[in-house]
Amino acid sequence: MHQKVPAGVCFPVSPEEGPQSFIEHEAEGQTIRLYSLVMFQQRCNLAQCPQNLTRVSEFFLMSLSDDPELQSLLFGLFLFMYLVTVLGNLLIILAVSSDSHLHTPMYFFLSNLSLADICFISITVPKMIVDIQTHSRVIAYGDCLIQMSFLILFGFMDGMLLTVMAYDWFVAICHLLYYPLTTNPCLCCLLVLVSFLISLLDSQLHNLIVLQLTCFKDVKISNFFCNLSQLLHLACSDTFTNNIVLYFVGTISGGVLLSRIFFSYCKIVFSILRVPLIDGKYKAFSTCGSHLPVVYLFYGTAFGVYLGSTLLPSPRKDVATLVMYTVVTPMLNPFVYSLRNRDLKSALGRLHGRTVSS
Repeated sequence: MHQKVPAGVCFPVSPEEGPQSFIEHEAEGQTIRLYSLVMFQQRCNLAQCPQNLTRVSEFFLMSLSDDPELQSLLFGLFLFMYLVTVLGNLLIILAVSSDSHLHTPMYFFLSNLSLADICFISITVPKMIVDIQTHSRVIAYGDCLIQMSFLILFGFMDGMLLTVMAYDWFVAICHLLYYPLTTNPCLCCLLVLVSFLISLLDSQLHNLIVLQLTCFKDVKISNFFCNLSQLLHLACSDTFTNNIVLYFVGTISGGVLLSRIFFSYCKIVFSILRVPLIDGKYKAFSTCGSHLPVVYLFYGTAFGVYLGSTLLPSPRKDVATLVMYTVVTPMLNPFVYSLRNRDLKSALGRLHGRTVSS
């Protein structure tokens, strides 16, 4: 406990805090140690960050609205979007797995992308729906780290799978004769496994950055889910190095994936332009046309969230981009693929027919 001392003097809690600068003063038979202004500033700075990582037990997430009527509307809206996303992506997985015509590398990657989208939206939306219903925004510290890790894992895996799918289109259109050799089932499974392992490594790297934080200025996260940029913003220690590592890794990994997609589609366009028949060009463009809108939606919203967390102090100002990235994009993916793909629409029709007849 602190002793009663003159105003403007701070004492350490225990001698274990290390050597201090002080002046001993005898008064009424007692020795009083007057600590220097430097120690006073150090103690008061520590008082601004009283919550060590070992003591932090929970965070408070941002509410999209404090209006009770609007909260009821948001509850129904996000519940509907979540159910539509899960159902749409599950239908794609069932159609691909049950129809032998779709047992090709392209639809194998598509079914894995649908699975990643289900996991991606399930990390944030159910928690938000429960919070709206229970009027509670509390999330435990451990749950916050788990949510952040899985969000990065499946988000990065989405980007990896989109890159793999672009490579699949490139081989199918530009090197059709080698397509059966370069996209055999073993190679397809290996590409998905490598995508998962790289995504896992990236998520654990971000998790390691958070675990190095020593204290927080506040426990209120200005977001409806836990993300690394917000936790770094709340840290009271110097996070300059962590921010450099975070944005360097994000820029390099995102840039490599996007450049690979751009390279694949440049080759595809040049190959299609050399096709003499108009019908052949149209068929080639239509086969990969469903992939481009998904790439645009994912990377457009991802870079919006990335730049928003860098330039804006509070994501509340950019909540529309966050909702687009975490909710709308996974929901639209199955519609984009099913509406622009004849084979998939036929498979869904056959699946519906078998379900009705049974």
